[in-house]
Amino acid sequence: MRLLRPRLFAALALTPLLAGCFASQGGEAKGGGDGGDGSRLRVALAFPPAERFSPYGADATILSRLGVAEGLTVMDANGAAAPALAQSWRQEDERTWVFTLRDAEFQDGTDVTPSAVVNALTRATRAKPAPAALSGVTLTAEADGEREVRVRTAEPDPILPLRLSSPHLAVFSAKAYGSDRGEGRVDPVGTATGPFELTGVDGASSAALDRFDAYWGGRAQSSGIDARFIADGTARANALRTGEADIAEAVPVSQAATLDRDTRHDTATTRTTSLLLNASSGPFEDPKLRAAARAAVDTSALAEGVYEGYADPGVGIYGPAVTWADGKRTEPDGRAAAGRARGTRVTLATYDNRPELPEVAQVLKQQLEKAGFRVDLEVREYARLESDALEGEFDAFVLARNTLLDTGDPVAVLASDHTCDGGYNIAQLCDKDVDRAVTAAERTADPGERQDAAMAAEAEILGTDAVVPLVHQRIVTGVGTSVRGVVLDPYERALVGTGTRR
Repeated sequence: MRLLRPRLFAALALTPLLAGCFASQGGEAKGGGDGGDGSRLRVALAFPPAERFSPYGADATILSRLGVAEGLTVMDANGAAAPALAQSWRQEDERTWVFTLRDAEFQDGTDVTPSAVVNALTRATRAKPAPAALSGVTLTAEADGEREVRVRTAEPDPILPLRLSSPHLAVFSAKAYGSDRGEGRVDPVGTATGPFELTGVDGASSAALDRFDAYWGGRAQSSGIDARFIADGTARANALRTGEADIAEAVPVSQAATLDRDTRHDTATTRTTSLLLNASSGPFEDPKLRAAARAAVDTSALAEGVYEGYADPGVGIYGPAVTWADGKRTEPDGRAAAGRARGTRVTLATYDNRPELPEVAQVLKQQLEKAGFRVDLEVREYARLESDALEGEFDAFVLARNTLLDTGDPVAVLASDHTCDGGYNIAQLCDKDVDRAVTAAERTADPGERQDAAMAAEAEILGTDAVVPLVHQRIVTGVGTSVRGVVLDPYERALVGTGTRR
């Protein structure tokens, strides 16, 4: 069996919420003022750093959500590349792009120069394992004069500007990669370019950030951030409810009703929860049994029951937050007719780092058993079952996946998750028609045509019944009534910005 590379978050550490844990390290301004120098934001985050804040793994999202790090580009509300450290770019040929840098400064006082950007991108290409945004991509970068960086790829990459918006490809000063560090080690403390500077880290428990007054995008309205990593969703909700936190991310749906209506905000996201059926071994190698499992699933019961309305029933790999997808979606052709389960025993697995997933799996167990399957349920922390899942040890797996997180490109998740050589193919799907459709999408440069090709590939994938979309998640963010300017980002890359204040 081929080796598969993990792409999801590592396990969470359960961090209890202690009284007073959000004591400000600076003065505090109460109420809904303009966020003067005395105000600091207290933020409760769900996922603690698992890799010492390395930008090359899951911790990259923490750095981007807190406004610490950024890359050459950023993804805008429409899912397109927009200027960040690069103020503009142009394509010289199908393998070469030139990015013109804006005047910007690193948090250690050094200038953002072409050589600094080249160093950062080159370090990312050498990281082990490779950042998800560079999966299957070979690129080189070189300085061109005082303002420009030329980036070349081994193969044509029509989405390179969008790829460079990934939090995994954030740019840091030379100091971050000190000479005594091995490849893949990056120290983001005081070396990034965002509006907030990471000044102190207390393991997987907390982090302190101060405003970076020289930020190219303008001075932030809050003087800093006191962040605590609280894996327990009930504790995060309690922190907001008791006034110990100003912002609480990823409030579990079971806790949403405990928050006042004006403090809970739900946002459609690009995260889809799916049932993945092992198409290469075990009972679900039979497409008729996969069709039977798909027919047994009631997605509305999951959206309204488990997610209490904070999710939309699954319609595809891409959900409502991918606004262009619905109008381009087509029904799969050639699906197998549903067979009869006749007591077939299957193992269904999921992880408990996302609190709704075990309940989703329990409901699926009941639905599948009603259809004649016998289901053994296995729930572990993600880190304790990832390798087994990637090796195809389970017959079925419930996975929550942000379809646009790694690169912002809709085709990337199809290639990594659903092709024969995909690095995150938990369904063990290897279908020549799927591979052909995904390859065609990867080669399409025009944005609209690329979307069409992605939807054609989605139809091929869904036609195998190896992937059963369950729900498209709406994330609940708790925001104190005195707080303004929280970024409710469907891509889950941003949370705090220059305009966030209390």
